[in-house]
Amino acid sequence: MARYDKEHKQATRQRILDTAGRRFKTDGIDGSGVATLMADAGLTNGAFYAHFSSKDDLVANVIADQLGSQAQSFSELPPGRSGLEEFLREYLSPQHRDNPGAGCPAAALLDEIGRCPTGAKDAYTDGARVILDEIAVRLAPADPQSAYGKALALYTMAIGTLQLSRAVSDPKFADEVLEHGIQNALVFLR
Repeated sequence: MARYDKEHKQATRQRILDTAGRRFKTDGIDGSGVATLMADAGLTNGAFYAHFSSKDDLVANVIADQLGSQAQSFSELPPGRSGLEEFLREYLSPQHRDNPGAGCPAAALLDEIGRCPTGAKDAYTDGARVILDEIAVRLAPADPQSAYGKALALYTMAIGTLQLSRAVSDPKFADEVLEHGIQNALVFLR
C-alpha cells in the first residue's frame, strides 16, 4: 500500500507542476492564484500544501521542472550542430510563438522570474546552466567550455527573438522576426 501512496503522491505532484507550468506561461505567475491552479489540476486547495509550502515554493519547482524537461528534450535531437539547428527551427517557429503555455518557460516568464524570490531565480539559474551546457557540447563536443560564450549568445538570442515575435501585433512582422532570428542563429552554427 505504501508504494501506491508514494507513486500516487508523486503523480499528483507532477500533475500540479504540469498544470501550473501551462497556466504560468499563459497567464503569468501573478495572474495565477493557488485556487485556480488547483482547480486546473482537478484538486482541492487543501491538497496543495501536501506538496508545496507556498506559492513561491511551487513557482521554484515549476521552473526547475520546466527547464529540466526542456534540457531533457535535447537528448531527443540529432547529435551536434544538426540537432541545434532542429531545436532553433522548432523554437523559433510560429507554432511555438503562438502556444506559450506549451513552450519555453524562459520566453514566457523571464521578466517575472527576475522579480521572483531567490528560490525561483536559483531554479532558473541552475536550469539555464544545464541548457547552456547542452548547447555548448553540441557546438564544440571536444571542448564545450570553449563554446560557452557562443552558447550563451545563441540561447539569449533565441529567447529574445521569440519574446519580440510574441510582442508585436503585426503577424507579418512577427513572422519576419522569427525568420531573421533563425538566419542570425544559424550564423553561430557555422
